[in-house]
Amino acid sequence: MEHSKRRFLKGTCALLAGASGAALLATVNASGEAKAKAEVKYALIHDETKCIGCNACDVACREVNQVPDGVSRLKIEQTGPYGEYPQQYYHFSRKSCQHCEDAPCVNVCPTGAAFIDKETGIVAVDAWKCVGCQYCIAACPYQVRFINPQTRAADKCDFCRETHLAQGKQPACVEACPTKALVFGNLQDPSSELVQVLRSHPTQRAKVDLGTRPKLFHIVAKTGEMTL
Repeated sequence: MEHSKRRFLKGTCALLAGASGAALLATVNASGEAKAKAEVKYALIHDETKCIGCNACDVACREVNQVPDGVSRLKIEQTGPYGEYPQQYYHFSRKSCQHCEDAPCVNVCPTGAAFIDKETGIVAVDAWKCVGCQYCIAACPYQVRFINPQTRAADKCDFCRETHLAQGKQPACVEACPTKALVFGNLQDPSSELVQVLRSHPTQRAKVDLGTRPKLFHIVAKTGEMTL
């Protein structure tokens, strides 16, 4: 009994003494995990020159992810008309989660409900961990989060992480777009369509000055692209 007690105390002391070493090991492991994370980094391109504002993306997202009425994971915002008739045109721009690499919503979440998926870089929400404090909603500079009236948890676009993506499909909005205005893929794969489009087209991202490193890219519509 005494021998067991001494072994316990010795082990406890060793554990305490090795705390700094464990911290260092954790840092090394985290570095290794970061390298693993970098293998996949999903992003989305919205080509405003192809978007016709049909909202098929929103309808598909709502159906596949069971998004209730009154809230939406994505919105197509219409501005215009611009110009003089008959040379008038509209602009259509997508508003949804930016899947920031340095996500303010994740940084402020007190329960860990908001997190970045280590395998895909997707910013996601564990609804069962969410307490509805709305800190993430207040912190998001893109104003794309909301409280789901059914789950009472924070919700937003997650690239269909638990639905289509889990089945090896493209996000519902991408599959539903009739004009192929959405391109989804891995930023770390130089052969992907997403990377090829980024290399061949000038794009913009929202509020990059904040340092959030968003992964929603826009090919901005040219003047007169959509006519009435």
